[in-house]
Amino acid sequence: MSDLTPEASADDSDNARPYSVSELAFALKSTLEDRYGFVRLRGELSKVTFHSNGHVYLSLKDERAVIDGVVWKGSVRNLSVRPEQGLEVVVTGRITTYPQGSRYQIVIESMTAAGVGALLAQLERLKARLAAEGLFEASRKSPLPAFPRVVGVITSPTGAVIRDILHRIRDRWPCQVLVWPVVVQGDAAAAQVAAAVRGFDALEPGGAVPRPDVVIVARGGGSVEDLWPFNDEALARAVSASRIPLISAVGHETDTTLIDFVSDRRAPTPTAAAEFATPVLSELRAGLADLSGRMHRMGGRLVEDRRGRLEVLGRSLARVPDQVELAEQRLGLARNRLGAALTRNVGVHETRLARVGGRLRPGLLHRPREIQTERLNGLFVRLGPALSRGLARSAERLESLGARLKSADPSAPLNRGFARVHHADGRLVREGASLRPGDAVQLVFADTERGAVIEPAAARPRQGDLF
Repeated sequence: MSDLTPEASADDSDNARPYSVSELAFALKSTLEDRYGFVRLRGELSKVTFHSNGHVYLSLKDERAVIDGVVWKGSVRNLSVRPEQGLEVVVTGRITTYPQGSRYQIVIESMTAAGVGALLAQLERLKARLAAEGLFEASRKSPLPAFPRVVGVITSPTGAVIRDILHRIRDRWPCQVLVWPVVVQGDAAAAQVAAAVRGFDALEPGGAVPRPDVVIVARGGGSVEDLWPFNDEALARAVSASRIPLISAVGHETDTTLIDFVSDRRAPTPTAAAEFATPVLSELRAGLADLSGRMHRMGGRLVEDRRGRLEVLGRSLARVPDQVELAEQRLGLARNRLGAALTRNVGVHETRLARVGGRLRPGLLHRPREIQTERLNGLFVRLGPALSRGLARSAERLESLGARLKSADPSAPLNRGFARVHHADGRLVREGASLRPGDAVQLVFADTERGAVIEPAAARPRQGDLF
C-alpha cells in the first residue's frame, strides 16, 4: 500500500495527490482485515440486542476499552452459550470496518463462556426465568406408566450407558425398546436431543413405528462443559412440552442439568432410570402368586363359614313339626275366642240401634226438605227479573256494536260516489305521493272496477288565468 502513503516534504506538499475519502477508508479496511483476519477476544458482553432479522449485535468491553461486535444469523445457532448482558466470554472472529461510519467491529463466529463460573451464572439466570414461567411446577409433571409396552431411549448408540439400560430392562421387564441415537456432547448435542424428544412425541399410536409409553434421556458423567448441552433452553422447552412421560438420567448422582427440573422424573444414573421406567416381572409374578394363595384361603374360609351356618339352620329345621303343632293349638284357641266375641259384638250393636231408633220421627225427615223448597222458591223469584235485565243490556250492546260495524264498512262510501284506489298488486293506496307517473292502479266503485294509469300532474292554473 505504498501508493497510499507517499513521502511528501514541506516543499512539494502542494504537489501531493490528495486521497478520496473512499480510497482512504477502504485502504484502512483492507489493512485492518489483513492484519487481524482471525482473532480471539476475551471480555464482558454489553448492549446485547437480538434483532428481528436474526442477527445479534453486542459490545465487548474490559476496564479500559470497548469494541462493537456482531453475530450473523447463520452463526447464532453455533454459539456454545447464549449472549447475555454481563456474561464474560471468549469469542473468535475477524476484525472488519464500516467505511460509511468510520467504525470497526468484530464479526463473531464462535463464543464460549470464560470459565465455569460464567457458565453457572448464566445457568442460574436461565433457571430463574424458566421457573418464573412455571416450567418446573409439579402440576405439569406426568406420572410414569406402571406397565410400559414400549420404552424410548435417547442416548449415544455406543458406550456403556445404552448397554446398561438395555441389560437392566431385559432383566426386569422384557419389552420393546426404541433407541434414538444422538450425540451427547459438543455443539450439536442439544439440537439432536431436542429433535429426538420431539420426534418420539410426534409418533402416533398404532402407527408403523410404535409410540413409546415412557422416554429416557441418558448420558454418562462428565465435566460441567461436557454436560452443558443438557442445559440448553430449547432442549428444556422441548422436554417440558413432551406429552410422553420423560425421565432424565444425565451424569452421575451429584450432577444436575436443566432438563432434570423440567422432566417428569429425574434418575441419579441411567441404570436407575431403567428401574424407574419398568417394574420387576419376577416380583409381579410373586405378588400374583401370593394374591392367588390368599384368594384360595379366603375362599376356603368362606365355604367353611357357609357350611357351619347351613348346619345350624338344618338343626333348626328338625323342629318344624313341633312348630306346626304349636301353631295349630294357637289357631284353635283363637277360633273359639272369635265365636264368642262375634256374638257379644252383635248384641252391643242391637242395643245401640234400638236406642237410636226410639228417637227417630217422620218430622225429622220432612223438615229439612221443606226448608230447601222454601229457599229454591225464593231464588226463582229473584232470578227472573235479573235475567230479564241482563238480556236487555246485552241486546242494547249488540245494537250499538252493529251500528259501529256498519259505519266502519269500507264499502259504504262507495255508495255515496267515492272510489278506492289500489296498487296493481292489490295494496290500498293511502297517499297520493306514493304514486309515480306511469304506475298502473285499480279503481274500485260501488258497482264495478276499472283500471287506470297515473299521468303527470298538470300545472296548476294561476289566479290570473281564470279570467
